[in-house]
Amino acid sequence: MNTRILATLPLAAVLAFPAFAQTSSAQDQNQTQATTQSTDTATGKQPLQAPAREGFWGRMNPFARKTYVKRQTDPIRDRVNELDDLTAANSKAIKDTDARAQAGIKLASDKADVADQHAIDAGNKATVAQQTAQQATTRIQTVETVVSNIDQYKASNQTEIRFKPGQTMLSKNAKDALDEMANTVKGQRGYIIEVQGFSSGKGQIAIQNSQKMAESVVRYMVLNHEIPVYRIYLVGMGNAPVEGADAKHISGGRVEISLLKNDLEQLSSNSSAPVTTADQQQQPK
Repeated sequence: MNTRILATLPLAAVLAFPAFAQTSSAQDQNQTQATTQSTDTATGKQPLQAPAREGFWGRMNPFARKTYVKRQTDPIRDRVNELDDLTAANSKAIKDTDARAQAGIKLASDKADVADQHAIDAGNKATVAQQTAQQATTRIQTVETVVSNIDQYKASNQTEIRFKPGQTMLSKNAKDALDEMANTVKGQRGYIIEVQGFSSGKGQIAIQNSQKMAESVVRYMVLNHEIPVYRIYLVGMGNAPVEGADAKHISGGRVEISLLKNDLEQLSSNSSAPVTTADQQQQPK
């Protein structure tokens, strides 16, 4: 029997040596990995370590019990759950960041649109202001021209009325001629009417007769056509010679009526011109 024991011991030593060498190698490898691996993991915890060898069979023990398996898998399941929670938190943070970024982009776009609209409005107002300034400049130039020519009248229409010797009353033809001239000045401005009376005869008597004939013309225009007296200039010329090549001596008397105008009527027309588009945009609503 002692002989059997002595023969068994060398055989057991031979069988145990490979297992011992494998276990030592695995432990050394695990220690090396634990030393060299960084602790900066997703969960902030140390990496899971390989379980130490238990029993003769180690991790490949075919007779392992349920408690042993549970004890080996619980740390793995916990880490998986932590990773799932961390992944969900990261996804939520990414969504929140994306939502804030989209909101910021939309806000910036809206502000850019508002700024563009303000720029367009400012450009329109500048254009209107420029048009208004141009119109004002044009009107000022017109006024300056009119003022400089305010006392310069131009003959617009002339009418001559003749009287029989000793007559100072207006005939029907004379009234028709005065009516036609008076109708052309109704509602107008910047005009005067020059009335000059001429009479045959000599001296003071001719002047008085010419004055009476001119006064009859003025009286008719004031009473019948409501022409202001301050627009009529009357003068009795007596038997003064008439300028012009066709002038000739006539018996009786005559009255020359001249309608004179300046540029004031042009200024009145510009002032009453219809409102332009630029003026309408400036009027308050």
